[in-house]
Amino acid sequence: QVQLVESGGGLVQAGGSLRLSCAASGRTFSSYTMGWFRQAPGKEREFVAAITRGGSTYYVDSVKGRFTISRDNAANTVALQMNSLKPEDTAVYCCAAELRYGISWVQRPNEYPYWGQGTQVTVSS
Repeated sequence: QVQLVESGGGLVQAGGSLRLSCAASGRTFSSYTMGWFRQAPGKEREFVAAITRGGSTYYVDSVKGRFTISRDNAANTVALQMNSLKPEDTAVYCCAAELRYGISWVQRPNEYPYWGQGTQVTVSS
C-alpha cells in the first residue's frame, strides 16, 4: 500500500507557472505508475498526465507542451511542472498510483487504487 500527499498548489495569474509535488510512502515507489488527475467544480475527474515505472510519459492533449510530469525514485516523489497556465486549468489536482504495469489504462482514474487528497490550483484571468 502507498500513501500520497500533494503540495504546491495555489493562486497564479494566467500565463504563470506552478510546480506540484506528490510525496509517496512505501518502499516500492519505483514500481508504480503515477498519474495526475484534476477535477473542476461541476465536472468529472480528468486525466492530466502519467509516468510509468520506465519513465514513459503521457498527457491529455490540452496540456501537451505546457505541463511536464517527472519522477524522482530516490526521493519517492512525482512532480507536475505547469507552465503557461490558463483559467481553464483551475481545478483540484490529485496524484494517483497503481502498481500494475501498462499503458492502455493510464488515463482511466478507476484503474488507480491509491489517491492523495488533492491540492487546489486556481488560475486567474
